[in-house]
Amino acid sequence: MVATDRISAFDVVLPNGIPDKGAALNRMSSFWFGLTDHIVPNHLVSLADAPAAAGVGRQAMIVKKAERIDIECIVRGYITGSAWGEYRRQGTVSGKAMPTGLVEGDRFPEPLFTPTTKAEEGHDENMTDAEVVEMVGPETAQRLADISTAVYLHAHDYAKDRGIVLADTKMEFGFLNGELILIDELLTPDSSRFWDAEGYSPGKSQPSYDKQFVRDWLTAQGWNQEPPAPELPDDIVQQTAELYRQAYERLTGDAL
Repeated sequence: MVATDRISAFDVVLPNGIPDKGAALNRMSSFWFGLTDHIVPNHLVSLADAPAAAGVGRQAMIVKKAERIDIECIVRGYITGSAWGEYRRQGTVSGKAMPTGLVEGDRFPEPLFTPTTKAEEGHDENMTDAEVVEMVGPETAQRLADISTAVYLHAHDYAKDRGIVLADTKMEFGFLNGELILIDELLTPDSSRFWDAEGYSPGKSQPSYDKQFVRDWLTAQGWNQEPPAPELPDDIVQQTAELYRQAYERLTGDAL
């Protein structure tokens, strides 16, 4: 499985990529798979760093092929992003009523499991608990929620000790020989929001180490979030690459 340098935002792939992004995502996923395999098994066999894989090896891993569950398992520990937008409009998050008086960046009393569809085209859509149960059955639906939340909380505590707030994240699961396992990427700057703990202050957009920087630039351009996406200027590309590198190095303790 290869993690490319391409980047998407609002479910649209952008024209240009981010240098070393694929390597950062690949290696960070490998790191987190190792740190969470006591909670749930995963598809990782090994990184693909053999000399024969020169050029792409740093961006690739060898994995076990699983039967994918077509649900994006999102866990939110803090109110931000689309959840904040929905709350401002309706007082809900993923259709569930929330306490009044929350401000952007507030931590929820307990993490929220807010699954979405995994759309092959267009935008992912929120799923109700009943829709998840209808797709995978009550037992698997409960396990998806419980395991996703457990992985999030374990990673949140680890990141906090390293000066990073894990605001939310997205996971994917599949079945391998009847066993539920984690697949795809895990806890990367593409699938998660990483905030600088030192600068964290509810009531505003938080300083981050993820692709929110790209989303903010795109929003400022007035883009309607439909293809084609505008090309990122060189300074935004380089700043994004630096944020990914910092996230990797602060969390893993290794140089990219």
